[in-house]
Amino acid sequence: MSKTPRKKSGLISHGIAAQNRKARFDFKVTEEIEAGIQLIGPEVKSLRSGRAALAEAWAGERDGEMWLFNCYIPEWQAGSFMARFEPRRPRKLLLHKKQVSTLAGQVAREGITLVPIDIHFNDRGIAKVLLGLAEGKQAHDKRATIAARDWQRDKARILRNKGGE
Repeated sequence: MSKTPRKKSGLISHGIAAQNRKARFDFKVTEEIEAGIQLIGPEVKSLRSGRAALAEAWAGERDGEMWLFNCYIPEWQAGSFMARFEPRRPRKLLLHKKQVSTLAGQVAREGITLVPIDIHFNDRGIAKVLLGLAEGKQAHDKRATIAARDWQRDKARILRNKGGE
């Protein structure tokens, strides 16, 4: 009697679940901080399916705690009616009090913001948010970033073609 191979579930057990790809283009990230995030069960399942979006999300202080605002985690479709939640609700970030006060002080400076870069699952399967202390880029800085990226692409193409001769 042969065993039928099991189908993989397609859920993310570790690795990146959601990513803000424009964060490094729109902002100059000076420092990165990893924080835990307080989620309920269906939110974790929805994150594991890789359907979250961080494009418009931001982090900030409220009542002496750090929160993640406007992060979209859709409702888990297979859940019951009791497991419904608000997809864009504020979610508490789990940081030490000293880290919260340090981040709040740095964000209070003009031009510094806390940008969520990605949500990932660590080796133990716990959801973490990678936050970046960032300054906004001007239009000329963005053009320089595009030019540097294009040059790296062209350089790789030239080296690849020269190596084949």
